Amino acid sequence: MMIIVDKALQARAALGKPVKVAMIGAGFMGRGIANQIINSVPGMELVAISNRHIDSAKRAYSEAGIEDIQVISSVVDLEDALIKGKYAITEDAMFVCEADGIDAIIEVTGTIEYAAHVVMRAIAHQKHIILMNAELDGTIGPILKLHADRAGVILTACDGDQPGVEMNLYRFVKSIGLTPLLCGNIKGLQDPYRNPTTQASFAQHWGQNPAMVTSFADGTKISFEQAIVANATGMKVAKRGMLGYNYKGHVDEMTKMYDVDQLKELGGIVDYVVGTKPGPGVFVFATHEDSKQRNYLNLYKLGEGPLYSFYTPYHLCHFEVPLSVARAVLLHDAVLSPIAGPVIDVVATAKIDLKGGETLDGIGYYMTYGQCENSEIVQQENLLPMGIAEGCTLKHDISKDQVLTYDCVELPEGRLCDKLRAEQLTYFVPRKTLVLAK
Repeated sequence: MMIIVDKALQARAALGKPVKVAMIGAGFMGRGIANQIINSVPGMELVAISNRHIDSAKRAYSEAGIEDIQVISSVVDLEDALIKGKYAITEDAMFVCEADGIDAIIEVTGTIEYAAHVVMRAIAHQKHIILMNAELDGTIGPILKLHADRAGVILTACDGDQPGVEMNLYRFVKSIGLTPLLCGNIKGLQDPYRNPTTQASFAQHWGQNPAMVTSFADGTKISFEQAIVANATGMKVAKRGMLGYNYKGHVDEMTKMYDVDQLKELGGIVDYVVGTKPGPGVFVFATHEDSKQRNYLNLYKLGEGPLYSFYTPYHLCHFEVPLSVARAVLLHDAVLSPIAGPVIDVVATAKIDLKGGETLDGIGYYMTYGQCENSEIVQQENLLPMGIAEGCTLKHDISKDQVLTYDCVELPEGRLCDKLRAEQLTYFVPRKTLVLAK
């Protein structure tokens, strides 16, 4: 893909017509993206940054070597700054969503309710959206994609994050005639009971947010990542929470650990492994039906099958995000987006014993962790999505490791994420229900 994208960006640079991008969210990852676009991507300009605290937006520009920055306080201000070629910062993300002269928005807030408002506003104003937000995508991605399709814009996850790298690999494997049966993510650690206290020193060492770091350690982040891969491929999970093997060898050696018939029956699965080399990469296991081609695959050192291993040994997060922007704007190609309704959801699970009357904290905190479950079961059992859980009040006690349901919580009033979730549920009615309705 890069082979096409780099030339397309060079052409825009040569024309003096760079792709104009704005970014919402300027935390650890946002600062990396800003630096990358400004200093390493000819043919693209980061024209505006919005952050709820203006100092962080300013810091993202100044760390990338930009000092001449204009603080703007209206859409008109922003459009004026764009015409004059000034870099703009604001605390109000809606200005960025509404302003003319911006081709695409990179959403890097890691929020759900706030990001839902941002994305809907950006879609309404015909902006392509590149999500670095698997949590939002895994909660209401299918309905957001439907709104984006209707507006004629691309809504996509990004290269560099594991889901995007998995999808690139999945598309490559399909394009050479194999059938992918497993999309996998390689992890160094998985412990659902981690919390911001246990992860504090790691977070401090890397200058990251402890809750964000916890969501990686407790399995919530990887659950959202694999959910969005499932929604983009139609793959399921083999069981709630995924199989999640521990294996210390190389991922190539794992092809014998899976039941090929089960994988085929499920239409492929998403999964993760812990401790496998090459960490922190991704992999796709695939089959080939043609015995002549299997003979060639063996000759080319991929083994005798029936599963063949393909992997990418790294994912370079913010380095690759601008390529996703270019794919959306210049080629109208999404890196990864839902093909229809949800196939997998991430469900909220008690990290500790919870008491009735308590209000649930957020992703990567003390009270809940997320697990993948097939959406059909989520709907049958009325399970509570992890992305909806924050701010809900418990109606009764919940024991540790119990999965929460909508019946055991009071939702906060007036949230857009709940409205969109309900719309998603109604629009993408499971097929079986439709048959019964006839």
